[in-house]
Amino acid sequence: MRSKEEESSEFSETESALCWAEVRFRQLSAAIDSQSQLQQISPASLAYLGDAVYELYIRSCYLLPPKRLKDYHQQVVAQVRAESQAAILQLLEPHLSDPELEILRRGRNAATTNPRRLDPKIYQQASSLETLMGYLYLTNPQRLTQLLTYLELNPSSKVIKS
Repeated sequence: MRSKEEESSEFSETESALCWAEVRFRQLSAAIDSQSQLQQISPASLAYLGDAVYELYIRSCYLLPPKRLKDYHQQVVAQVRAESQAAILQLLEPHLSDPELEILRRGRNAATTNPRRLDPKIYQQASSLETLMGYLYLTNPQRLTQLLTYLELNPSSKVIKS
């Protein structure tokens, strides 16, 4: 016999496609029960998570209207590349709190790799945005959603609301 907790942690076909994300988020939130534990997660690890969170958000924005896979890919890549992330960060910065700006600083300082194809400053800005996305995913998904609403992505163009 399964407990109610086991049943609630599973997701059925009728539940939201994001149910797995909600279940995993709850597991991560429970594991990170203090600010000191969160501070132990490196900015690079937060950026790794934030990169995935951000790309999933961008992919979901371009899913409709239906397109060929090549077209989906081109639109998503245009938004998740470092140059676009740096531009988005500049638009979001005025809306960020002091603690969020501190997370950006940590992410920027952790980006020590010098990529060949772009300016290291752009890479640092993109990494700091990803770090913030990962941090907010773990600590305050409502705030993450609020910040993402500042991005008005149109499937037929690249429009960003300021």
